[in-house]
Amino acid sequence: MKTRFYSLQALSFILFFALIVASCQKAPEYPGETWTIADEPEGYGYSSEKLQEAEKYSQTIATAAVVIVRDGVILDEWGQVERKFMTHSLRKSFLSALYGNYVKDGTIDLDQTIAEAGIHDEPPLTEQEKQATLRDCIKARSGIYHPALYESDGMKALKPERHSVRPGTHWYYNNWDFNALGTVFEKFTGKKIFEALEQEITRPIQMEDFTAEDGWYVDGDASIHEAYPFKITARDMARFGLLMLREGKWKDKQVVPADWVKESTRYHSDAALYGSDGYGYMWWVARDYNKYPHLPEADIPEGSYSARGAGGHYILVIPGKDMVIVHRVNTWEENQVSAREFGKLVTMIFGAAQ
Repeated sequence: MKTRFYSLQALSFILFFALIVASCQKAPEYPGETWTIADEPEGYGYSSEKLQEAEKYSQTIATAAVVIVRDGVILDEWGQVERKFMTHSLRKSFLSALYGNYVKDGTIDLDQTIAEAGIHDEPPLTEQEKQATLRDCIKARSGIYHPALYESDGMKALKPERHSVRPGTHWYYNNWDFNALGTVFEKFTGKKIFEALEQEITRPIQMEDFTAEDGWYVDGDASIHEAYPFKITARDMARFGLLMLREGKWKDKQVVPADWVKESTRYHSDAALYGSDGYGYMWWVARDYNKYPHLPEADIPEGSYSARGAGGHYILVIPGKDMVIVHRVNTWEENQVSAREFGKLVTMIFGAAQ
């Protein structure tokens, strides 16, 4: 009887202790209609003085805006955080997030081939190219090196010869894949990308500035698959970064499936061809011990990932630090910040931790 009494007493103590721990855990912070901005970075373990040094450095390069989110609040921000700048290739990571719910409910089957999905192009795809799966495309491993829209000269220079590799066997940052995935999304969901983005992501996370009218399509003779750039503010990009950091959950709503966030932002391919470490599903992924770092001049923890746009646009998500860093450049005026310059800025921000 005594043994039973002591066991019940021990169990009661454990349950009581667990309730105390649970009550002490702080609920995740989210912005409401506007962001909460830290009164003093020191309250979150960061030095105001060192963050000011990072800001001063950013003024020596072409940085237009920076937003730093820590623990769900803006730790610091500077520049034109309310101005809408181009996304460039950031668009791809937003589309990746949109795919999540439709892959989960079976509307889009990533293991369908291009042929099975009814996707074609002009000039026509070959039988080998039609065997690439949608999963190959979202990994940028389709091997379809058909002419594509919205390609930079650098992308064209690195592009392998058409028909030179089999589907699924080679990673190349391929705008044909990314643009065709836009076509796939609209075909199978019956929704336009920008309207879906507004209804399914930007409204649920209470973006302050974005509307569907901020997006447009780029067409041309090279391919039937259009590009889908849009413009967006730094403070709205920070909300998207926080959504991903919180594994797709916003307050009490699961906006993007948590399993999809994990799958799309994990390492699937070596990105050495582009001087980086890893690639997921239209996200750049930090990977230790690969040939190149995630960013030059910066030690980015494994498990981190980023969306990137030409000219120096970044959403850097660092789960190990509960942090999101957004960086914007005024590419309307053809300014640019190199990966090395941004890496140095990130290192200065990390170095502000006390």
